[in-house]
Amino acid sequence: MNLNITFRHAEPSDALKQYATEKVQRLHKYFDGIVDGHVVLTAEKIRHLAEVTLHANGTRIHAKEESTDFYSAVDNVVDKLERQLKRYKEKLKRHKPIRAREARAIQEQVLAFVPAEGEEEGEEPTSPRVIQTEHYTSQPLSVEDAVMEMDLTDRAFLVFTDEDGQVKVLYRRDDGNYGLIEPA
Repeated sequence: MNLNITFRHAEPSDALKQYATEKVQRLHKYFDGIVDGHVVLTAEKIRHLAEVTLHANGTRIHAKEESTDFYSAVDNVVDKLERQLKRYKEKLKRHKPIRAREARAIQEQVLAFVPAEGEEEGEEPTSPRVIQTEHYTSQPLSVEDAVMEMDLTDRAFLVFTDEDGQVKVLYRRDDGNYGLIEPA
């Protein structure tokens, strides 16, 4: 994990840097996906603030605590981050992806045919038609970030662009894994 420590209105000390680094590094045992973090230690008269921002697989986790000294402020903010990471991890575990059979049933309901011009209601349509179009903007994602987004949502597929600008499709398979469609 890449960790930056910033001091505001306080003298930087190696002991405090080491203490904060050790405490924040321990958060890896709650969630492996932490990529980088930023710790800001601020002194304001008798108040000492510790503010930590972690980036984990496209998710930002932030906590801020104050105390009478930096060591207890760091302890309090790390405790708060532990609770947040535990909740986030439980949320990921509780999430149940939509099953393929349920997805097909929903798709059949959504794609009910509307009579075209010249067709009577109840008559079989001559060819399938597009009856709904959705537009959305997306930022470039890596495959790992797309998988994380799929874990957090109940969608059956995700269309995204990678860092090179290529359009890719990530979809849930019946066995619970993911498939990736890439252009040739």
